[in-house]
Amino acid sequence: MNADSLDGRLLFAIPKKGRLHEKCLELLAGADIQFRRHHRLDVCLVKNHPMALVFLPAADIPSFVGKGNVDLGITGHDVILEAKMEEHVAEVLQLNFGKCALQVQVPEAASIKSVEDLAGKRVVTSFEVLAGEYFGKLDDSRNLVGDGRTKIEYVSGSVEAACALGLADGIVDLVESGDTMRAAGLHAISTILQTEAVLIKANLTKHAEHVSLINLITSRIAGVVAAGRYVICEYNIPRDKLHTATAITPGRRAPTISPLEDEDWLAVSAMVEKGRTAVVMDELVKIGAEDVLIFNLDNCRV
Repeated sequence: MNADSLDGRLLFAIPKKGRLHEKCLELLAGADIQFRRHHRLDVCLVKNHPMALVFLPAADIPSFVGKGNVDLGITGHDVILEAKMEEHVAEVLQLNFGKCALQVQVPEAASIKSVEDLAGKRVVTSFEVLAGEYFGKLDDSRNLVGDGRTKIEYVSGSVEAACALGLADGIVDLVESGDTMRAAGLHAISTILQTEAVLIKANLTKHAEHVSLINLITSRIAGVVAAGRYVICEYNIPRDKLHTATAITPGRRAPTISPLEDEDWLAVSAMVEKGRTAVVMDELVKIGAEDVLIFNLDNCRV
């Protein structure tokens, strides 16, 4: 592959490894973006669109997109803020995966019980910018100056080991389930931000000819995300209970209501959030619904 083979193609940056990579591949498959990545190559051509995928470290993607080197990208909301690129990129879609929290953690056995107790001490993190901004505001509010201010030290990994090794009094790191932190004897005393994977594009479009394809890919990915978030709930309900039933299943816009051969009954179909499926089914049965069925969505456009 050479530079000429990329001419005229939309460039889409994907995390090359880490916590977002596998989910991104599933998302691309769901959006019917067909490609074959050759071993050790970080650029590959898409077979069914004038597009190429560029596999990059997630931390670099906001800069590549914001500067117009690539047209679209997937990365974490936290990564955008850490790269100070929030004014240069637009978060087009939240992708409903890679959800975690950037938290301040300290040893369970320590005397530090709040971030105010940690102010002025040593903090180790991979998020130097976000941690610096957070503790900078905290130090200012407590009138800490000079050597009395919080010391932020950067490490690239294994942040949770810093306190046990005597390198820090507290850490700032991403937490998903919290199991790793608990295993290291740490607990959270503050959450700086909630984050998840997002689809981004540059605020200023560098290649106007790619706008229609950007919109198409965005629509397809939005459909995959929605299909993962919702199910279809279908059921039969007595006509006099319809108002109560549709309050339970209002759908995204409105439920679909169809007559049955028995005039006293109606059939209802509505989109329901996947996480509420069991509760919705229970509530429908309580008011007299019958034949309550749930169908998964492979894809959709909403």
